[in-house]
Amino acid sequence: MINRLIEPSSGEIIVNEINILDMNPVELRRRIGYVFQEIGLFPHMTIAENVGIVSKLVGWSKADINARVHELLILTGLPADEYAHKMPSELSGGQKQRVGVARALAARPEVMLMDEPFGALDPITRTGLQDEFKKLQKELGVTVIMVTHDLMEALILADHVAIMQEGKIVAMGTPKELLSKADNKYAEKLLDAPRQQSEKLAEILKKEDRK
Repeated sequence: MINRLIEPSSGEIIVNEINILDMNPVELRRRIGYVFQEIGLFPHMTIAENVGIVSKLVGWSKADINARVHELLILTGLPADEYAHKMPSELSGGQKQRVGVARALAARPEVMLMDEPFGALDPITRTGLQDEFKKLQKELGVTVIMVTHDLMEALILADHVAIMQEGKIVAMGTPKELLSKADNKYAEKLLDAPRQQSEKLAEILKKEDRK
């Protein structure tokens, strides 16, 4: 609904004080950054071309595109002199995900939509990228809406969390508020999972200590 692939049946969605229904859908979508689990880099384009594609579509000059690509590759830990001319097939999964984030930020979006962006990565790479993305988001001040099935990821990265069950929001609040009191049985059960995992790990460590 945020990018009008589905029109809202009621209520309002406001982006920078403008109702999205008052905006041209194509222009709206080009003002939004997207990061997906599958990343979706164009395999026939270089990394620089992938990052600059949206800026090109919205009519930036070649010089401005090149400057922005250079800036974002440095920002995401992929120096342009080393990575700009590489192809997606030459990168690791974590590096591709960084390119995906850089591409999403290229046209200075007002909103970013992220769908399981770190789900396919190994735990070490995932944790590192989560930390870097949180810093990046704070630096740039971009509003990010992220879908994740990893509750710990939501609690660590988000300022506000909405828990959904069967297509409906059943609990919403800051991580601290939800962990204190969720006011919904499904949400409480879901939020209890991280605690149970921590307790299981603590028990494993105790067993090891006894040995």
